[in-house]
Order: sequence, then C-alpha cells, then structure tokens
Amino acid sequence: MRVPDEPPVTPPAEPSAPPLSAPPLSAPPRRRRRTLFAVLAAAVTAFASFSVTAAPAEASVPSVPGWSLVWSDDFDGPAGSLPSSGNWIIDTGHSYPGGPGNWGTGEIQRYTADPANVSLDGAGNLRITPLRSGSGEWTSARIETRRADFKPAPGRILRIEARVQMPNVTGNAALGYWPAFWALGAPYRGNYWNWPGIGEFDIMENVNGLNTVWGVLHCGVAPQGPCNEYEGLGANRACPGASCQSAMHTYRFEWDTSVSPNQLRWYVDGQQFHSLSQNRFDAATWSNMTGHAGYFLLLNVAMGGSFPNALAGSTPTAATVPGHPMVVDYVAVWQSGSGPTPDPDPNPDGFDARSTIQAEAHSAQQGTFSEDTTDTGGGRNIGGIANGDWLRFDNVRFGSTPVTQFVARVASGAGAGISGLVQVRLDSPTATPIGDFAIANTGGWQSWRTVPANIAPTTGTHTVYITFSSGQPADFVNINWFTFGN
Repeated sequence: MRVPDEPPVTPPAEPSAPPLSAPPLSAPPRRRRRTLFAVLAAAVTAFASFSVTAAPAEASVPSVPGWSLVWSDDFDGPAGSLPSSGNWIIDTGHSYPGGPGNWGTGEIQRYTADPANVSLDGAGNLRITPLRSGSGEWTSARIETRRADFKPAPGRILRIEARVQMPNVTGNAALGYWPAFWALGAPYRGNYWNWPGIGEFDIMENVNGLNTVWGVLHCGVAPQGPCNEYEGLGANRACPGASCQSAMHTYRFEWDTSVSPNQLRWYVDGQQFHSLSQNRFDAATWSNMTGHAGYFLLLNVAMGGSFPNALAGSTPTAATVPGHPMVVDYVAVWQSGSGPTPDPDPNPDGFDARSTIQAEAHSAQQGTFSEDTTDTGGGRNIGGIANGDWLRFDNVRFGSTPVTQFVARVASGAGAGISGLVQVRLDSPTATPIGDFAIANTGGWQSWRTVPANIAPTTGTHTVYITFSSGQPADFVNINWFTFGN
C-alpha cells in the first residue's frame, strides 16, 4: 500500500532551448517538477498584449447522453463560503506533512483555507485567488477531492471534466501564475514519495498567462523512465476561439478501457489534442498506474516554480499582479454507459452487532479502498482512510440487551504527528458519535492492534457509520474488522 520514503532527487541541469522542429512541449511533474522548457519567447510575445475581460458564465453540470454521472460539484452556495467539506479537502502550508517542501515543485506561495484565497462567488463558481501581502508573501489555494477512487469499470470509459476560466491576466502581470486541474493516484495519500509510479494525469495546466493548455501524463520512475520524467509525456495547444484567460473552456480527460489496448485522451472544448495508448508502456508501469484504487482530483493556482520559471526566469516578479482568480464552474466525473446494475446487497439480512463484522463488507463507503491484508486470517482490509471518510453498514442488529463497547482491529503507518479518531455513529454520518477512540502510528500499515472503546448503551437495529476524523489530510488508519459487546 505504501512504500518507504525515497531520497530526494537532484534536479537535472537546465536543458538548452529545443530546436524549432521539436515536438510539442510537455509539462514538468506536479511534485518534483523540474525544468523542461527552455524558452517560449515567441509565445510570450504573442500573448503578452492579449487582454479581454469577459465575465464567466455559470452552467449546470451537463447531462451527457450515453454517460452516467459518478460524482460532481457545481459550486452552488453563498458568496464567500468555502467549497463543500463533504467533497473537498483544503490543503494548507508549503507541503504535505512529511512530503517534499514547496509541494516538490519550487512554487513559493503558502496555501490557505482563507475565503480570500478559496471560496464560492455566490453565482455558481469556485474562485481560487492568489494574493500578495504587504510584506510580499504570496498566498493561494489548493483543494483535492475526498474521493480517491475515480477509475473506470472494466470495459468502460471514465470521463473527468471541469469548466474553467484561467486567471484573466497576461503579459508581465501574469508571470508566475500556474493554474491546474489534475489527478493523482490514490496511493500518494499518506506516502508523498511514491510519485511518479502511482500515476498523475495533468488535465489542464497553464503558466504565465499564455493562451495555451498543457495535458501531461506522469508515470513509471524518475528520472527518465517510460514517461520521460521529470518532463512527462505531454502535448499542448491554444484554447479554441476565445483565449484560455478571457473565457470559460471545458477541459476533459478520458481513460478508455473499452478498447484494446486501453487509451488515455485529453480534450479542450471537445477537441482532442493528446492521447497515449497502453501498448506504449511495459506491463508493470501500466499496472502500477492503473491497478490501484483510483485517483483523486485537484484544483490549484501555484505561484512561481519550475514550470513558469522555465519559460520566463525567476517568477513571480515585481510586475506580477495579484488578485486574478481561476474560476471553476463545475467539476464532474462520468462513466460510459447507463451504469451497471447495482450489485445485490452482500448482506441482505444485515449484521449481528456481536459478530465479527469485516470492514470490506460495508454497504457503502466514501474515500476508501480495500486491499489484501497480512493480518491473522488473511482476507482484505479497508485502507486509504483519511479525515472525512466513512464506512456504512446497514441493518446492524444490537438486540434488546444494550451493547456498551465497540472493538476494532486497526493499523497505522501514519507519519509523526498524524493521528485521528475512529468514531461510531448511528443512522447518519453526521450524527453525534456514540463512542470513539484515537489512533496513531502502530508500527506500519499492516501492524495490527485491537482497540476497544466505550459507547453509549445501544439497542435495536440501526445503520452504523464508522467515521474517521483527523486534523490533517493524510491517511491515518486501516481497519480490518470490528464488533460490539458488553
């Protein structure tokens, strides 16, 4: 599930400018992004004077014939409110706990949960706004979906899409702006050093106010490897019609398992500009990138870092103008087809509260995945558990004699200072917990411990939610099974 931290990698030397006949340039990696671009002076000149001030228009998440909606957020809500905490984690600071500094890319801003940096505008949009303080500090925002299981069912196509207006600033005033919409493999959570093997799909990236969208895949090993790291495998093009900065455009990524070999595709406004096929990669690379629980999605606006610096030198500069937001109308995930027939309830008769209830037998879940376990008896455990995740178990029968104790089999390989609560709630994931216990590192993600907790006396039949709460976004616990008793 997680591997030991690998040592930081020394960045390669600056490359020289590519010849005019070079293939389309691809973006450097999101965490350890190093220099790939030498100069796009002609592009900078061409777009430096472009300035249009069209207001972004709201659109509902579209209904797409032939596709079933898996998940979406159209950012409806009061002006100044934060994005839904049920959908999004707000990253803060200069790194993940224990992860590469400056998010591994050299970007200089501090991410915050301040509504001035990240909030709804009251008109159906999310705005991520870089700001510069009087002391010169840059702040901005980065959010990621709580769900980390976005992947296609076998034989289906996964479609990830957002309607976005990039920060409406160009020329010298835009130097250092780095907006992005992208996806990372679920195993990155709680590890932060297994990139690029777990995979990264850069669906939309832009720097320095250029009228250009980049789409990039990162995979394999670094440096070099099958995805030519740290550069990745990418392509770019201008936004169709109005510039990327002056209007909303729709950025889409498709992961197609309905064809053999499977295919990855990138689009802007429905126009494909990049694709990669499974047969380009060795079996291990493809499996490492696609064989895990899935992906989580991210939206952010960085300031400075290896990508914008490679095009324009050190950024941002004194001429860079703060306060220009990336505006996001919606984010949505679809799957091809009308959706599978729901699986029969694996436990139609519910659960005896006093029996050993396997965590993977849940009726529903949010944000987790199952994996093979080395715990006694083998089988599978639930992992990838972080703040806000939950497991639901329908029709749990407590009987007429009150149960007063909850016992769970848990393990944790969380980093230093990372801990959280395992909570029991009845009939709603937001109900007041009837009991909980705290858990921190137990010695590893397969180092199991049986932990008891007292709960309020409970009888009858209930829907049981096992919920997870932590002050950090990192994974903090695995769970194998639980039971109730007196």
